[in-house]
Amino acid sequence: MTRRLRIVVIAPARHPLREPHAGGLERMVWERVLSLRDRGHEVLLCGPEGSDLLDASPPELVLPAVRWPDSRSASDTTYPTGHLEGLDGAVRGAVRWMAAARERIDVIDNHSLNGIVLDAAAELGLPLVTTLHTPPLPEMIAAHHRAPGATRSFLAVSEHTRAAWAEHGVDATVLPNSLADGTWSLGRGGGGLVWSGRIVPEKAPHLALEAARLAGLPIALAGRIGDQRYFEREVLPRLGGGARYAGELGQRDLDELVGAADCALVTPMWPEPFGLVVAEALATGTPVAAFGSGGVAEIVVGAPSSRVVEPGDVVALARAASGLAARGSDPAVRAAVREHTLLRYSASARMPELEARLRAALLTAEVVA
Repeated sequence: MTRRLRIVVIAPARHPLREPHAGGLERMVWERVLSLRDRGHEVLLCGPEGSDLLDASPPELVLPAVRWPDSRSASDTTYPTGHLEGLDGAVRGAVRWMAAARERIDVIDNHSLNGIVLDAAAELGLPLVTTLHTPPLPEMIAAHHRAPGATRSFLAVSEHTRAAWAEHGVDATVLPNSLADGTWSLGRGGGGLVWSGRIVPEKAPHLALEAARLAGLPIALAGRIGDQRYFEREVLPRLGGGARYAGELGQRDLDELVGAADCALVTPMWPEPFGLVVAEALATGTPVAAFGSGGVAEIVVGAPSSRVVEPGDVVALARAASGLAARGSDPAVRAAVREHTLLRYSASARMPELEARLRAALLTAEVVA
């Protein structure tokens, strides 16, 4: 039997990893830790204070929480004054701990958006596998080019993301995100449209509301408000009638809401690196109508009873949603949508490939040593 791996998973540092999840990135890393542990690996989490899975982690791996002076100033794009300085110091402390504990660690599974981890790759003396979850970040690109010869490799969550980073000299292998087994259940549909995700301008839920209005279909929005001013300016005035905001939901309620819809709308107005909400909706059997931005098209194209349209084309989105919703409560359609998705994006389908990548990184490091 192949021996278990001893892994440190470094999480993104903006939000704690816990339900209800702040976004797809936090959910994916949280589920990654659970799935690796379920498969018998020893996993320590390096992540923000308040995360669920820090039970086995030493204090050096706990990063400071973001604390805003008031809710209206909270943002997904900036930080409170002084936070980044404290965060950088904590990340450096975590790196020092991992370097000192390298005999107890096989590989680091890095999801941090902080260039410090890449800068410290040689100091760590450990294989470092970094997943690229975002469009190219200057800080990470610069750190990558400052540390030649370090034992590290990169994974990208979509072909779109791989190509974007490759333009900056960062070579990665595509490994799409996965859904934890048993998380999403087959829904019955019959409940109109749904939109889920972070409520921020680049996700454009206001355009989903416009498309639902044009289609004459009810719609429910669910997700964390990541930009209160945007919500009040663009989303709140469009609610009412058949459009409602269901709030920030835990997994069970979100699964029920998405599975009850005839069609899910996905409306990114930025180069979406992956689009986890697409796979989540499809896993419940709910067809998806989406703006084909970034990596979203890679999930939707080929999925049964789902369509992509040009980003920003609300009329085309409304037409696609109307056509898909007409069949969205058909049990055969929903079963086919779900089966297709689980074969591609379930943890059962994806985790063996991740394990192979982590073991390959470890083997490469041993050969170099």
